[in-house]
Amino acid sequence: MSDPNNPNIEKRSTPQWALYQRENFLKANEGKTPPFNTDPIKLEELAREKLSQGGWYYASSNAGMSNTHLANRQAFYRHRIVPRQLVDTNLRDTTTEIFGHKVSAPIGFAPLGINKIYHPAGEVPVAKVAHELNLPYCLSTAGSTSIEEVGEANGSGPRFYQLYMPHDNELTLSLLNRAWKSGFDVLMFTTDTWQLGWRHNDVANSNYAFYRGIGADLGLTDPVFQKRCREAGIDVEKDVVAAATKWIDSIWHGRAWSWETIPWLIEKWKSISGGRPFVIKGIQSVADARKCVEYGVDGIVVSNHSGRQVDGAIASLDALESIVDAVGDQIYVMYDSGVRGASDVVKALALGAKFVFVGRLWVWGLSIMGEEGVRHVMKSLLADFDILMGVGGFNSVKDFDRSILESYPKSYTYIPDKVL
Repeated sequence: MSDPNNPNIEKRSTPQWALYQRENFLKANEGKTPPFNTDPIKLEELAREKLSQGGWYYASSNAGMSNTHLANRQAFYRHRIVPRQLVDTNLRDTTTEIFGHKVSAPIGFAPLGINKIYHPAGEVPVAKVAHELNLPYCLSTAGSTSIEEVGEANGSGPRFYQLYMPHDNELTLSLLNRAWKSGFDVLMFTTDTWQLGWRHNDVANSNYAFYRGIGADLGLTDPVFQKRCREAGIDVEKDVVAAATKWIDSIWHGRAWSWETIPWLIEKWKSISGGRPFVIKGIQSVADARKCVEYGVDGIVVSNHSGRQVDGAIASLDALESIVDAVGDQIYVMYDSGVRGASDVVKALALGAKFVFVGRLWVWGLSIMGEEGVRHVMKSLLADFDILMGVGGFNSVKDFDRSILESYPKSYTYIPDKVL
């Protein structure tokens, strides 16, 4: 099962991620078992057992009736991969390049906030594993660990900072400067979350960690925000609930931004970072993608926030096709939303994305077993990706284009027994 003495392994330019399958099969000989089952449904079920009710609701809740979340999965289902046989894939290469960083695969850690509700160590173990596997890590402004601590944990790994932009320019600039000084060299501005979508379980259970004083560490360690608290008569150390409430109300503030702010934000980030890339996350329409090109944005993440913001919205994968057709040769297009395995990654790449981010998979791993859980989930995903390339007849991520798919008309009749 993936012979470790295969002479081709030493000639490959990337690790033989597929060997992780063999490693797990051999564990029984040592009286051990793999950490847990990484089938997405079983992974989610186990995470639910491990998490508090609040942690589970926040991680799993979607906007409204979860129709957008379901549509994301349905869109993946209508595209089928066509494998090729007798292709020499012995020296296949899983690597790609993203904004000057050569990484292990076209797979990154999507920005997810409040990691401390999933595990006491928060974002630190996730950043460590990302570095270990040489995959890009994105830190959310809603992070529950300071920017500096996460940057240190990520070492020399490629890392991006995801911005929820306050209506306070001094605070925004403080966050950008902290991110740059801590080694985050791409700014990812998320545009679909001025306020949380209506998520029934969270609302019904008053489930908002920030209003309990939990998870606001990234903000509470900011010098400008600390100054704002003093101005408001809040002692950050003694009244954490008031400080955390003020923090989250500063970044999920319910006040929309417009395109008019983009030139200012680009100029400030480019000045701080010496010209490093500026990305907008949350693009779903061709019109907005064209606006990004017009405004000089370096990249976009086609994303509907995994169905957590607008219920009944277009599936992100369907949006990807139209956006790539319109601007795919003018801007760096990335994808996230609804990814549950290597075949989903391949489908998004084949439809024109140059890079794919995953979120809930590693969150479930973090919830189940902390750092080791994140490592197991992501090494399993890399092994799945490597094996799919090997047995599917693909030597490089450049082989993934629409010719490898059989795609059926858009249809939303496929209703799985359990919605992921």
